[in-house]
Amino acid sequence: MKLSRVFVTCLLALSPLAAQAQVEQFKIMAPANAGGGFDTIARSLGEALQASGQVKSVVVENKAGAGGTIGMAQFINNEKGNPNALLVAGAVTVGAIETNKSPVNFGMVTPVSRLMGEFNVIVVPTSSPYKNLKDLMAAYKAKPGSISIGGGSAGGIDHIMASLMSEKAGVDPEKLNYIPFAGGGEGKAAILGNQITAYISGYGELTDLIKAGKVRALGISASTRNADIPVATMREQGTDVVVYNWRGVFAAPGINAAQRTQLIKMVETAVKSPSWKAKADKFEWLDMLQSGDSFKTFLDEEQKRTAVTVKKLKLGH
Repeated sequence: MKLSRVFVTCLLALSPLAAQAQVEQFKIMAPANAGGGFDTIARSLGEALQASGQVKSVVVENKAGAGGTIGMAQFINNEKGNPNALLVAGAVTVGAIETNKSPVNFGMVTPVSRLMGEFNVIVVPTSSPYKNLKDLMAAYKAKPGSISIGGGSAGGIDHIMASLMSEKAGVDPEKLNYIPFAGGGEGKAAILGNQITAYISGYGELTDLIKAGKVRALGISASTRNADIPVATMREQGTDVVVYNWRGVFAAPGINAAQRTQLIKMVETAVKSPSWKAKADKFEWLDMLQSGDSFKTFLDEEQKRTAVTVKKLKLGH
């Protein structure tokens, strides 16, 4: 009995050390160019994994194209069975897979956790003649082709939002002059350079430009106004469009259940760390942490909803 107790005590003493064992190198695939939402999430998560003492070094890979599906394909091909790699994906990817009839899909990766969500905002250059959303929508309704709206990849959440706006204006979404960008950096450069009429992205990606007065925010896609966000909702301005973007992480195909469980623990620990929370506060991210089977159920429902929307808006090729 005494020996048994000693053995159990030793195991208990060793278990915290085992839990604290650092991963030497961790890889995160951000399937877009630098400067956008996927890249920000990947780097913020990497910093939080390091700050929480779980990982020694993190390599973030950027591979843009087709709403994240090019990067997803590379991740599937290169990381099979690797328990120390994650792919960032989200609502944009769901839309892109459905719209582009992608050869890769979420059934080929391992759902880990939904990390956060955020509402979209539509902005115009400060020199724009459109002072509010009603002005922009009136001009769009009068002459759809003259209004160019930029956003993320074709078929993604930004494109879906623009198409829903078109529908609410009584204009066939097929007439929408939508300009897709492979990364947030390119999109922000385009709106700052007056190359497009308006630009749609997550509020967190544009908050610095809005607060600095470099762009004018016309409306946010929330259902009700947020006291912390000084932007009127689209709904209260007569364009009843409510959407939110979410982003999560997925593990490689071919990992086992224990490895998936360990990754979930690592991600949840990182997201609860001061490092991650500081970024969440800065970018006004919504806390939407959801892991494992619960996240998988949400993902399945999200794919079904998106398929209906894509078909309704005639976005599929």
